[in-house]
Amino acid sequence: MTTAALESTGVPFLDLRPSHDPVVAAILEDVAALIESNAYINGPAVAQFEREFADFCGSPYSVGLASGLDALRLALLAAELEPGDEVIVPAQTFVATLEAVTQAGGRPVIVDVRDDDYTLDVEAAEAAVGGRTRAVLPVHLYGQMADMRSLADLSERHGLFLLEDACQAHGATRDGLGSGTVGHAGAFSFYPGKNLGAMGDAGALVTADDALATRVRALREHGQTRKYEHEWEGYTARLDTIQAAVLLRKLPLLAGWNESRRSAAQLYSDALADVGDLTLPAVAPRSEPVWHLYVVRTADPSALADALAARGIGTGRHYPQPVHLATAYAALGYAAGDFAVAERLAHESLSLPIFPGITDAQVELVADAVRGFFAGG
Repeated sequence: MTTAALESTGVPFLDLRPSHDPVVAAILEDVAALIESNAYINGPAVAQFEREFADFCGSPYSVGLASGLDALRLALLAAELEPGDEVIVPAQTFVATLEAVTQAGGRPVIVDVRDDDYTLDVEAAEAAVGGRTRAVLPVHLYGQMADMRSLADLSERHGLFLLEDACQAHGATRDGLGSGTVGHAGAFSFYPGKNLGAMGDAGALVTADDALATRVRALREHGQTRKYEHEWEGYTARLDTIQAAVLLRKLPLLAGWNESRRSAAQLYSDALADVGDLTLPAVAPRSEPVWHLYVVRTADPSALADALAARGIGTGRHYPQPVHLATAYAALGYAAGDFAVAERLAHESLSLPIFPGITDAQVELVADAVRGFFAGG
């Protein structure tokens, strides 16, 4: 596409078509076969996807679930979180991280994030450990892993359950460790816009703990270990067969899609270095992010977003309200000023377009528009 054509069409914040084009014909065939088989619930594709996703992550077990929230919540329930048990969570995250804790009966204890990689501040987490602390729930934000070596050490010293929120980090690594595989369990979301996305809601839990995997499998289906034998009170949280079929077609392409994101992120970082007041995303040493989002910081992200929108360029705000200031969690007693880094991120952050198949020309168009904004053009 020519520069003039690009300028006339703009750049969407997210375009799923380039990643769907290679698989859509096969997916339609799979759906037709599924209709013939009537295996809509717990069909063969579910178990096959669980095996293949476990292999991708380098984990012994994978349990397919209805969403990333289900993966987080059922993991905490399977770990026998008790009412009032405290779970340390970061102040910069999507609200589902806290929902999982409260819906499992626990109390979120929020701590700030680091100002470099935006993930859980390990020293702050250490200071927050108390007599009721039962678990630590780091988030691999925007596709970059938290410092899991240090968090694993903290959890081991204090006897805490370590659950990774890897919902934005399919395939990320840090210090040679893979996302979702360092803690006792790792939760993934396959929401359509994720690095590995279904065509609807879906999720999975990976773990090396056979007993934990067994219990989560039961909890996802009314707590039954055999049909009509209910050992625990459970839920309807299964991975639909149709979504498993979609994910099976997409999974072999995920590594390539992640490389596409890395390439786009590097282009942005090169093109936007020393532009205006932008703070570009940092990459922690020995970290290989998968760039679920490319988030820049600026004093007035709304003004920049408006300027880009005027040129047909989509952007996103992740997350403009820190979770500790959400009305839903007012009862936790936090106030403005409690978590300075997270509050700055909420005020300053803007997400630029990044997705598998985004072209160099599209990235350059976005970068040119950003430079033009700061140049006053």
